[in-house]
Amino acid sequence: MSLLVVGSVALDSVKTPFGEAEEVLGGSAVYFSVAASFFSQVHLVGAVGVDFPKGHLSLLQERGVDLAGLEKAEGETFRWKGEYTHNLNEAITHETHLNVFEDFRPRIPTAYQHCRHLFLANIDPELQLSVLDQVKSTDLVACDTMNYWIEGKLEALKETLKRVDILIINDGEARELAQEPNIARAARAILAMGPKTLIVKQGEYGALSFDHEAVFSAPGYPLEDIRDPTGAGDTFAGGFMGYLAKAANLSPLILRQAIIYGSAMASFNVEAFSVDRLKTLTYPEIEERVKAFKLLSHFDIP
Repeated sequence: MSLLVVGSVALDSVKTPFGEAEEVLGGSAVYFSVAASFFSQVHLVGAVGVDFPKGHLSLLQERGVDLAGLEKAEGETFRWKGEYTHNLNEAITHETHLNVFEDFRPRIPTAYQHCRHLFLANIDPELQLSVLDQVKSTDLVACDTMNYWIEGKLEALKETLKRVDILIINDGEARELAQEPNIARAARAILAMGPKTLIVKQGEYGALSFDHEAVFSAPGYPLEDIRDPTGAGDTFAGGFMGYLAKAANLSPLILRQAIIYGSAMASFNVEAFSVDRLKTLTYPEIEERVKAFKLLSHFDIP
């Protein structure tokens, strides 16, 4: 059931039409870890500065996240400042200060090198490759990326894609990576690059999964109270990978279930700033929402 994530740990300042928050806990590895911790033991590899609040470390530890791979470097923690208008599917970045994350070079502790499930969060594909060179005997590798790496480090990204099982990106990134406006044709082109499965995140509209045999569509959950969409994609990935690690089964049925659990986790995450909603979330609430997801698209053929 072991699950390893390599990614960013950050302090975010976010403004949305529904409020704002300053210097709150964020980062891809954080959202992923907290979501995945509902299903599996999580090992986190990342970097923070000397200014990183101890309370945030305590929160992660209380969720059972193993922080032995979290480096504490001299300097300040990675910071991101952004805003969402009424188009909640797209963030407007105002400031990015990489700080200690600029010199981050993942070092995978010996105890983590045999983790059965690995998630490479949205970091430089050259760093993703370095992680893949350090791990051994993984059953499943999934990764995320973004337009910045597609445009700036495409060759390294393509090398990474040859070595992963699942790629999780949004629809704009999928179209750009494949240089194809049609999402179905884009998916076919991306699968030819190496991944066995492509999951396309579509924000409030749900997610699509493509493999060489089938297509699966997960609905978006119709929420009335959305506060902050930051980290929704990483929370989706955490729920998805955490469920797979718990199931220890990669059948098509389990993969589809994992997508729904990931979607459920993301739907909770957007109900509050940072990981505040996940702090109070209970497993029975997750199960209830998964049942609600099933009802959203269930029908019988006469």
